[in-house]
Amino acid sequence: MRFVEEFRDAELGRALAGEISSLVEPGRTYKLMEVCGGHTHSIYRYGIDGLLPDAVELVHGPGCPVCVLPMGRIDDGIAIAQESNVIFTCFGDMLRVPGSRGSLLEAKAEGADVRMVYSPLDALTIARQNPEREVVFFAIGFETTAPSTALTLRRAKAEGIPNFSCLCNHVTIVPPLRALLDSPALAIDGFIGPGHVSSIVGARPFQFIPSDYSRPLVISGFEPLDVLQSIHMILAQLASGRCEVENQYARVVPWEGNRRALEVMAEVFELRAHFEWRGLGFISQSALALSDAYAEFDAERRYGIPGVRVADPKACQCGEVLKGAIKPWECKVFGTACTPERPIGTCMVSPEGACAAYYTYGRYARERGVTV
Repeated sequence: MRFVEEFRDAELGRALAGEISSLVEPGRTYKLMEVCGGHTHSIYRYGIDGLLPDAVELVHGPGCPVCVLPMGRIDDGIAIAQESNVIFTCFGDMLRVPGSRGSLLEAKAEGADVRMVYSPLDALTIARQNPEREVVFFAIGFETTAPSTALTLRRAKAEGIPNFSCLCNHVTIVPPLRALLDSPALAIDGFIGPGHVSSIVGARPFQFIPSDYSRPLVISGFEPLDVLQSIHMILAQLASGRCEVENQYARVVPWEGNRRALEVMAEVFELRAHFEWRGLGFISQSALALSDAYAEFDAERRYGIPGVRVADPKACQCGEVLKGAIKPWECKVFGTACTPERPIGTCMVSPEGACAAYYTYGRYARERGVTV
């Protein structure tokens, strides 16, 4: 298949790893952050970390939208799902995310009408098919998935579907990166930039990283050779004293982004003044809400949600993982009390979560008898 097999060539991967090693300065260490959880899974699925020299360390960032959602927002969703006459719809990875009072899956077991959908359009179809019921879509994701929610809401408005609404949890990528870079404890030499988000927003929004913080960023694809080439490009910048935004994923990511997607997002959404991120706290203008033009479809305005801030369980260290402060296996409950089957934190639930990647593909998988 074009653009797949050629990016999984093992011989080329070993050659790239050798070139990366040649760029390492004696006595120097490099800490690179892969922003996107999709990159984390590629790194451990294909053993990319094992090809890198010891001097190059990869840490994980806040690029998993399920992982960064605070428990209070899960509680808000459960409260709406438990309303009489409501059909509550969400993506499958949201069902088992724990809130303070259980998960959406547990709410379903207790009688709430919670249904998994594959797209917001599926939720809109359910609303058409059930005009006597209220249908709520739990919208989540970075700028990658926000356009599909926006187009669905535009269609709901055009068709005049009054029983459809959206609980919006879409977040944006730039503010949390700025918050991380403003943290004095963060020592990052460069960033592997998020390919999916960049296919919508483009490369331009990341220019603040080299200009304001003197760190290189390379937007990367998700195949093993994509990631290795991006690491090579970052180290090449550092070796030559350059500091730029580069686009390794040019076959998918346009420099200026997807203009039509950005236009429909601007029509349907507006920036929230503040939004809470797991592990990062409240970050201004880091999330999206429905604009006044689409207020009639806003579940937050339609229902009285609790809106209460809820602290993470004391045993859970997802916040530190999302900030790159610790590796998943350093969490005291990783792989013991917290597993994909019985998760305590979101990083173990989401298919983009760093803990889930370590558990499935990581260095301790064979000790548990898992076939990798």
